[in-house]
Amino acid sequence: MPPLPPPPEAVGPLIRGIAVLRELTAAPGGRRSLGELSRTTGLARSTVDRIVATLARIGYVRTEGRTVTLAPPLMELGNAYLLAVRLPDLLGPHADRLADALDESVSIAVPDRDGIRFVHQATRRRSLSLSFRIGDLLPADRTAPGPLFAADGGRPAYEPHDWPVLPPRPAAADPRSFQQRTEQAGRDGWSVDDQLIEPGLVALAAPVRDVSGRQVCAVSVVSHTSRHSAEDLRAALLPDLLAATREMEQELSRSEPAAPKSEWATAAWTTDAKQEAGADFVESLARGLSVLTAFGTGRPSLTLSAVAQATGLPRATARRALITLAHLGYIAQEGREFGITPQVLDLGFAPLSRLTLPQLAQPHLRDLCAQLHDSASMAVLDGADIRYTARAASERIMAVRITVGTRLPAYATAMGRVLLAGLPVEQRADLLAAEDLRPLTPHTVTDRAELAAQLDRVAAEGYALVSDELEEGLRSIAVPVRDREGRTVAAVNAAMHSHRHSPEQTRADILPALRETAARIEADLRIAGRFASVQG
Repeated sequence: MPPLPPPPEAVGPLIRGIAVLRELTAAPGGRRSLGELSRTTGLARSTVDRIVATLARIGYVRTEGRTVTLAPPLMELGNAYLLAVRLPDLLGPHADRLADALDESVSIAVPDRDGIRFVHQATRRRSLSLSFRIGDLLPADRTAPGPLFAADGGRPAYEPHDWPVLPPRPAAADPRSFQQRTEQAGRDGWSVDDQLIEPGLVALAAPVRDVSGRQVCAVSVVSHTSRHSAEDLRAALLPDLLAATREMEQELSRSEPAAPKSEWATAAWTTDAKQEAGADFVESLARGLSVLTAFGTGRPSLTLSAVAQATGLPRATARRALITLAHLGYIAQEGREFGITPQVLDLGFAPLSRLTLPQLAQPHLRDLCAQLHDSASMAVLDGADIRYTARAASERIMAVRITVGTRLPAYATAMGRVLLAGLPVEQRADLLAAEDLRPLTPHTVTDRAELAAQLDRVAAEGYALVSDELEEGLRSIAVPVRDREGRTVAAVNAAMHSHRHSPEQTRADILPALRETAARIEADLRIAGRFASVQG
């Protein structure tokens, strides 16, 4: 069935901008060249250039030459939906406990058109592990939750079909039709996927209902036939799954409506951006996307007036954006209320949810290296050592040559001292008590009392400066990278020959840029790690 034409009030630049985001989402690695985007979207190259420039100004993509890549700030659109429905926050901890108890992967999914979309994942780490991501969409007829949603009263009819992104149905798959599975799920109150997605994958799902009896999501336990057959999965794990869904329903029944955040994400900045960038900035695209960020905690649905207030947009502008987003499926209207839909997770959320902390940091380290003309790195604490996880090397004739994966003693490095200073005092003391503080150069601090005093100072000042202690002639300055809870999860540094800058010049000229880089990494980490697990 061909897509419906857009209504007369639709915002054309918003439709075209979302088409570019969808193409990037579908591309390997979330990356395409400008020419490829023009070919796959059917848009003129000049139009693509303006759209990409606008999305880059918002922060939703990054450009490097002619290459365009999705950027973590785009996840704020998907976060708006997940915050609005509250399912990951309310039910995610229950799913995590179930996964720990069963030692199997557990997922929470919601219905989305003729598919099911994941909103929470608790995945076991195994050689044969699941690659589903938060935001992934699977066809309802080839999953365990699909028949549960189809059996639920008032749901639209699902049309079974094969999706080209999935392998063909395995020969050993459940031979029953989707209609038969739906009828069985309606009678049983649970459903099984017996290798319908791919050979070896089995899943068992049960519904979760709110106080009105409406099915809001389904919880799946997913395993492999090397561990469980579909029948064994049902026999062994169904009681635990049903007990967990009852706890989730109790959680929903006792949860109070979330208070709306007092801060609103306004689109006022777009006017200044338009004045600065001129024709290269598509203001109607930026304003239209800002409408999606109006939703969130305590704001699962909004009236037109509330959307206009939240975004700072004129009422007529907000109305046209809502009409456009509703046409595209990202907004649903019920009476005077508008609500954000799970389809918003189609806009880059799944590929971006798998980014690691080094991948988040790498573009920022490259920018810092280009700005300072000195090497920039990120490291994490690994026992009593630091381990380099990301790096941007300068092109100087005399430059610091260290590769990702290199380990160095934490006590003698700037990043190590930042990471040690971020530990609780008792844990820091225990770690250093077992370490042999060897003098690597005549300047290495090996006195334990002096080192403890330095770490206290680093914790108070928020940076560490180390000269000639790891290697003579090497100076490094480092700052922490903190997660949403304020924990130090990594450190970033700039390293140089000590003759290039005095300690005072290093603090004055390099420390501000280093702190700004860490702040940008932390901003990406806060968005990317709100619902997805960012691995270090």
